[in-house]
Amino acid sequence: MPSLLKNNIMKKILHIISSPKGENSFSIKLGNAIIDKVVAAYPDSTVQTRNLTVNPLPHLEEASLAAFYTPAEQHTDNNKAAIKHSDEAIVEIMDADIIIIGAPLWNFGIPSVLKAWVDHIARANVTFKYSEAGAEGLVKGKKVYVAMASGAIYSSGPYEAFDFVSGYLTAVLGFMGMTDLTVFRIEGTAFPGQADAALERGISSIII
Repeated sequence: MPSLLKNNIMKKILHIISSPKGENSFSIKLGNAIIDKVVAAYPDSTVQTRNLTVNPLPHLEEASLAAFYTPAEQHTDNNKAAIKHSDEAIVEIMDADIIIIGAPLWNFGIPSVLKAWVDHIARANVTFKYSEAGAEGLVKGKKVYVAMASGAIYSSGPYEAFDFVSGYLTAVLGFMGMTDLTVFRIEGTAFPGQADAALERGISSIII
């Protein structure tokens, strides 16, 4: 009975792509596989894709930060222009029920285009706030899946300490209130002859 009820609920899915490798990207393949599983569970769901490599968000500048810390009722036209990209990205995450983030591990961290996206959505008094009780995330009720891809094995073993992708995204998104987060991985693709098996393991690990 629970599964039948589940299938009658439509979900709005936001897919964040941060790899420029297109159809050769393992994080994109994994993200698409997650979408397939979600749509199978919620057949009427819609998918919106933000490809950060095709339309990258600009890195924050002085004007952006000034606008961030100016009360909305005092925003000038220049302030509004400076936070246009941030406002658009925040509307997308607020509107989504499920957020799927493709995150290839590059040099132990996330690609710069994904970091720029994080910087645009992390805004005091918009996606988080401080009070006497401490910090509170304001982006609530979301399910987040991270589609992580890496050439080596970072989930365990000698390179585990060098995984600054899963921990960072868990922390920064959780700080904004997105605490229901699951990481799926395709890893070990750089080992000779292991790419196909790594892809199969990663996709088979997806449980929605």
